[in-house]
Amino acid sequence: MKNPDVILTIAGSDPSGGAGIQADIKTISALGSYAAAAITSITVQNTQTVSLVQYLPAVLVRDQIKAVLDDLDVKAVKIGMTGQYDTIKAISSLLLKRRDLPVVLDPVMVSTSGRRLTDDKALRALPLFLLPLSRVATPNLHEASTLLGARIRTVDEMKQAARALYGRHQCAFLIKGGHMEGEEMVDVLYDGDFHFFTSPRIDTPNLHGTGCTLSSAIATFIGRGCELPEAIAQAKEYLNRALQAGSQLRIGHGNGPLWHMADQFPVEA
Repeated sequence: MKNPDVILTIAGSDPSGGAGIQADIKTISALGSYAAAAITSITVQNTQTVSLVQYLPAVLVRDQIKAVLDDLDVKAVKIGMTGQYDTIKAISSLLLKRRDLPVVLDPVMVSTSGRRLTDDKALRALPLFLLPLSRVATPNLHEASTLLGARIRTVDEMKQAARALYGRHQCAFLIKGGHMEGEEMVDVLYDGDFHFFTSPRIDTPNLHGTGCTLSSAIATFIGRGCELPEAIAQAKEYLNRALQAGSQLRIGHGNGPLWHMADQFPVEA
């Protein structure tokens, strides 16, 4: 057997298993790669609420990442919840030495249940330290609006925002339109050219961890050698299968998780 590609995820921990580092590890593993993980924060959350966020010291985050990069042949990096300015700087200091590594940045700002996860100083640090090192950023509408400084409500505004953010940060932007109303969901990628990814809306309350799942899947396919648009297309297909399978489950009493093992263990309708 050929060694699996190693994908490093840098993110927060979700004890309910639906989002964060747990969702990343499940996604990377389900897609046949090897997941290494550096934890930035410990959250107290479930499918209903986030009640506490405890950020780990930046030096501890840095040393976790360094331990992985010193030993494992990492093919791609996914960055999720960072939380703090010092943590962002620590991550950046290591990745600056590894510009060969493609980075997928999911600029997590607010949890599915509505809890803010990133402070103002950290928000200002993302464009300074992490966006310049990223192959692609994957904000939702709220996150893209925050980065742009203007509200985004339509597909045309998504296009304008993606191109503006690309020009500002020299990083490809995939703006996710899942929070927009309508039977069809549209995500817009601008990497110097526009690419559009459409999919039918799946009627389910189980959306916990969708952003984490998509970004770690994109990193996995990039690590496998796919060009960015193809990596996103394959990641979207995987996400839709996980969403469809998860829609038939009831795990928890709130916004439930996806079923990341839909390909290996299909859910009977």
